[in-house]
Amino acid sequence: MSIRKQYDTDLEALKAALVEMGSNSAEAVEAALEALCTADAEAAQKIVKGDSCINNMERDIEHRCMTLLLRQQPVAGDLRRISTAMKVVTDHASDIAEIIPHLVTVRKEGDPAVSQAIAMGRKAYQMIQDAMAALTAEDELAARKVIAADDAVDFDFNAIKHTLAQEIA
Repeated sequence: MSIRKQYDTDLEALKAALVEMGSNSAEAVEAALEALCTADAEAAQKIVKGDSCINNMERDIEHRCMTLLLRQQPVAGDLRRISTAMKVVTDHASDIAEIIPHLVTVRKEGDPAVSQAIAMGRKAYQMIQDAMAALTAEDELAARKVIAADDAVDFDFNAIKHTLAQEIA
């Protein structure tokens, strides 16, 4: 197999791995939202534990990206594809699941913190869907929008943690 064909094959394998990780992440976010809505702390714990699988996938993808960068020294469009792969938003499910135990013992649906967490989860889920669509379409503008949305979800998560910390103190 020629070097270019191997490179194209590696790029496609990278894309497939990203899509698989995105799908797993979306499922985890859905499960975290369900656990939050049903106040299921046990399900939340399973999601946090299952996050290691997604983290392993992420490390594998980062390794693939670095290998491609080192072996092939890609130019322009290919470099953007690889760097985008390294920045794809993957998993806020464990963030959601991490705060569930603090919410379920004292809160009910409709409570502001629970409502904020549900809204954050919906944003995270949509962000994963948008990231996968941007990747599949190789749409750089759409990918940039996803990266910007990630900042909003991170802000929401930190705001919820701050609120809970203040209440605990």
